[in-house]
Amino acid sequence: MFPEDNTLMSVNVRPEWVDYNGHMNDAEYARVFSIAVDQLMNKIGIDESFRDEQHYSIFTLETHLCYLAEAHQDEPLQVTVQLLDQDAKRLHVFFVMENREGKRLATSEQMLMGMDMKEGRPAPFPSQIESKVSALAEAQKNKPVPDEAGKKIAIRKKGK
Repeated sequence: MFPEDNTLMSVNVRPEWVDYNGHMNDAEYARVFSIAVDQLMNKIGIDESFRDEQHYSIFTLETHLCYLAEAHQDEPLQVTVQLLDQDAKRLHVFFVMENREGKRLATSEQMLMGMDMKEGRPAPFPSQIESKVSALAEAQKNKPVPDEAGKKIAIRKKGK
């Protein structure tokens, strides 16, 4: 189902993604991680035909994006995924964007929810999807939780 390193996608930084600071614009990091969610959906079986036939999809409930280093025009990027947790209808995932040398450029921690599109409500993963999610969870059960996962945004005060 997944490559050993859990790679979801590879892409080069497009010229239109580069801003006035000479590196990839912050919104484009979010775009790449959004595309990675689509790739994850495809990997677990929620592709276009499944969405059309089953009226089922995944929505993003929450995301926490950390910018770690600049990405520049034409630079190759790779995005990997780690499943941190799951239940009957939610996935807690952690994406890592790296350059060719394996340097972390950004991370995106996300909570994803399975949705019944006919009802417009959260719904458990269909059995064929749940089995793929369970297989991914099993394959990654011994991976350490990334240091960046679960962090909150705050201004650190000196002396506190």
